[in-house]
Amino acid sequence: MVRAGGAPPGSRYVDQRHYVVPASLADLRGPVSGVVTLDRWLDWSGDSTYDLDDTGDLQVMYQTVLNQAVTVADLCRWLDGDTLRRLWPSLWLPTRLRALWQARFSELAAPPQALAG
Repeated sequence: MVRAGGAPPGSRYVDQRHYVVPASLADLRGPVSGVVTLDRWLDWSGDSTYDLDDTGDLQVMYQTVLNQAVTVADLCRWLDGDTLRRLWPSLWLPTRLRALWQARFSELAAPPQALAG
């Protein structure tokens, strides 16, 4: 049974959450260095500034954008395809989000050593 305009009883938010995935990793041409400040709709934490030359900041920024992007344009503006490939194995992401991206881009599902080459 599905309630009008709602999810089935017992369903979880994580199963209903909408994620966006681009058509191609080549479309992702965001910044690769320097300091950036994400749009408020992507990061409302109060500190939405990231130093992309700092590995920890870079990883958190990618996780934030992947989780919070509502349009492909958000992804294209902030993420870089080559950087995403490099970071992918170490990103902490919801299982469903990771599965959606890996279904579209099989190279992301490859073992980490295969991604490095």
